[in-house]
Amino acid sequence: MVSNGQISLSKFSQVHWALVLAISVLAFIGFVMMISAGGGHLAPWASRQLAHFAFAFVLMMAIALTPSAFLLRYAYVIYAVCLVLLVGVEIAGFAGKGAKRWVEMGGVNLQPSELMKLTVILALARYYHSINFQDVNRPLLLAPPILIVLIPAAFILRQPNLGTATILILVGSILCFMAGVKARYFIVIAALICAAAPVGWHFLHDYQKQRVLTFLHPEDDPLGAGYNIMQSVIAIGSGGFFGKGFMHGSQGQLDFLPEKHTDFIFTMLAEEFGFFGCLVILVLYMVLIGYAIGIALRCRALFGSLLAMGVAGMLFVHILINVMMVMGLIPVVGVPLPLLSYGGSIMISILMGFGLVLNAYVHRDVNLPKAMGLL
Repeated sequence: MVSNGQISLSKFSQVHWALVLAISVLAFIGFVMMISAGGGHLAPWASRQLAHFAFAFVLMMAIALTPSAFLLRYAYVIYAVCLVLLVGVEIAGFAGKGAKRWVEMGGVNLQPSELMKLTVILALARYYHSINFQDVNRPLLLAPPILIVLIPAAFILRQPNLGTATILILVGSILCFMAGVKARYFIVIAALICAAAPVGWHFLHDYQKQRVLTFLHPEDDPLGAGYNIMQSVIAIGSGGFFGKGFMHGSQGQLDFLPEKHTDFIFTMLAEEFGFFGCLVILVLYMVLIGYAIGIALRCRALFGSLLAMGVAGMLFVHILINVMMVMGLIPVVGVPLPLLSYGGSIMISILMGFGLVLNAYVHRDVNLPKAMGLL
């Protein structure tokens, strides 16, 4: 293995192919659901989703075979580059659906906030790898990881993108906890957030306030603000145990269900394949998370362990928020379902995340030094 960042194909046989298979199965199910959402046609979503997956799959394998020492050395640099892109959204980004979240690079529309979740994992893993475990809870050493998480979260909130900012903070918190930060710090922070909630309400955008009010009383405006969630609940309930069958869901096929190919893809799946289909999907997600946690436990280097745990946490938070959202258990926050929802940015970020998990597995026996240069 070379140490300058060159990809070594000799490690190809050491890739965790069972994990790759599980990822591919879920992506294939997502592809099938895109066909259903498109009325049985590859256009407009299924063909594009397949292209997104193919491109992201190459990136995933490239990251998996990259020397872990390279990722450790340049973790802060990668974080800084992504943060610059995030700031670039403020300066030269363009808006879509009322939010300014994208920048154009080489003819490709990129959403830096999605990549930021991965670079935060990289930066935190590098930070906690470089300090002694007994120093993790020193107050002075708690400041850098807090800044690593909160600085990008603040820019993401300005877009506005409350869902991604929430995921970023939760993933950062999970990673800090796994690194050894004591629970009392999280309890204190959670108490402060709860205490500040009445003040924070006044800083929410009008549409965000409306989402909260709609969550509490969706029936007050069934044809307006409450339309999405009420249609979602109807579709999920009508699916029963085995569903209505592929492309036979009324709410999805008759276009009563908005955003059926993105945020509400789980609803469409529940209507067509019922409780059983949803259970299969959740079990597959559990397999992915279980593989990631198992890889984390096998790594000799803390850096690899935290990378795998961070991605597992990111996947879990994404699934939890999306499924609870479409069931009406939390307000609608616009969080896609990994590997199933349509979208290039989310597909790329999720598969790049699994690239980090695969990298941790391939290099699980490498004992990385604490000091690697570049800060």
